[in-house]
Amino acid sequence: MFKPLRRLRLSSPTVASNQHLTPAAMMAQNPSTTARPGERESVLDPYNRLDPFTYTSGRWLKNDKLEREARYVDRIIRQKKKEGSYNRVFLLHMDNGARVVARVPFQVAGPRRLITNSEVATTAYIRAHTKIPIPRVLDWSDDPANPTGTEYIIMEHATGVPLHEKWNAMNELQKMLCVKSAAILVKEMAKLPFPAYGSLYFANAPINSSSKVNLSNGFCIGPHCATRYWCLEPGEFRFYDRRKPNRGPWTNLSSFCSGLIDSGISQVPTTTSADGLAFRRSIQEYLSLLDIGEQVIGRIIESQAIQNVAEPMLLHPDFHKRNIFVSDEDPTCITAVIDWQSTGIEPVFSFANETPDMVSDPLIDKPLFPDELNTEQKQNSIEQTSTRGPSICEQTFEVALKGWVPKLHGARVLDENLLRPIRYCHTSWRDGPAALRQELIELFQRWDELGLQDSCPYQPPLEELAKHAKEWDEFVNYQTLKRFLIRSINSATDGWVPPEAWEAAKDANRSAFEEWMVTAAQSEDPDMNEERARKLWPFDIDID
Repeated sequence: MFKPLRRLRLSSPTVASNQHLTPAAMMAQNPSTTARPGERESVLDPYNRLDPFTYTSGRWLKNDKLEREARYVDRIIRQKKKEGSYNRVFLLHMDNGARVVARVPFQVAGPRRLITNSEVATTAYIRAHTKIPIPRVLDWSDDPANPTGTEYIIMEHATGVPLHEKWNAMNELQKMLCVKSAAILVKEMAKLPFPAYGSLYFANAPINSSSKVNLSNGFCIGPHCATRYWCLEPGEFRFYDRRKPNRGPWTNLSSFCSGLIDSGISQVPTTTSADGLAFRRSIQEYLSLLDIGEQVIGRIIESQAIQNVAEPMLLHPDFHKRNIFVSDEDPTCITAVIDWQSTGIEPVFSFANETPDMVSDPLIDKPLFPDELNTEQKQNSIEQTSTRGPSICEQTFEVALKGWVPKLHGARVLDENLLRPIRYCHTSWRDGPAALRQELIELFQRWDELGLQDSCPYQPPLEELAKHAKEWDEFVNYQTLKRFLIRSINSATDGWVPPEAWEAAKDANRSAFEEWMVTAAQSEDPDMNEERARKLWPFDIDID
């Protein structure tokens, strides 16, 4: 088996570049505003006339043209803007000194009419039933036939400052109290009862009545807005010839899990060309794996351990520092929570691995190639891990959940082998079947230990295990190579880099690729060749 690229060490230079933007039709005054996690701000001359239609905050090392086209938006406003993965955001300065936020979704965010209606309905429902501070919506439209030509939401600007701007200057006590405040908001969300899984909408939302579960006071639960049920990366498609779209709402756990499986099946095309990577396998093998995965999941959810944490629950989809605003004078006081787009109502266990970024320890930096450490370095790493223990923020959050949201705490301490097949069954086409098969194998090996009844529906023969071992090794090496590149080039996981770093990132990507090809040519792995090495490379090489 070939070894991943090990000796390559890239710096991450940045190249300043002036963005010359095309003049375009304007509508109102607007610099930009609050953003979702990972949202990137365009730092632009306020006197320049900006192109409000075209994505300008970064480029992609893979599918660049398709990624930018997928974020093109028609007929918007002027001046400064912020762009994230799923929205273009504008900050409108009014003549009375007030600031108003206008948000327009990209096509990649999902069905724009539904996600707009759902976000407004979700914020209205939460404002009415909890104490969570959310900026008030001033105007909105889920009808693209409106005069602006696109769906939009206009709301008050959040009070306070983003938590991520204050966090590094806060002391340990302030951080602990802030985490406690965040846990209280999780408690507020978790207390809301729901009769089904899906997303919140207004009762008159443009959804077929058969796809609504009515709630009181003009609300309903309808199809889930998460992108996993609707869209893929630019250039990829959904195929519904095998099973019909299954996006909810779902009134029981079995149908919810069927929606995940059906989402996974919809991503598998009818034909495909082999890419030479062992962990990809054939279309029929994908379908067979999803079929057996569906049987296994059906048995898992019958267990009492899963039933205990399957209650429908609503939780903010990106509950992190960039979406939490705090008082400038007292950063332990949360003043607003923004960006409720694609919020879903799901089984409690779906949120078991969701941890706010102010809780997780940012100092942990596990080595990418642990086998390269010498004996002394390995021992130091082990000692640091064993003596560090949970951070004060981690301890605060877990103790708060245990006391205030015991159902969520119960899900977080549940054995991950029970949850991972459910969590990853819909990503097998994107990730390759090796990842899901690994979860099924581990579950098969621990079936009795986990207290599951009867026998595991997945009974892999020895030759299947031997074949998988090689594929799993290649899959891990592929992921390791990709993580290394992301760190070295300083890009996002999808290859995004800011405009000022674009040229440097392209050069770094090309240099890393050339060294990778040299490494592959010198590999002792008999299966490694130039064609396979090219196919393993996760980013595009020839970029305009």
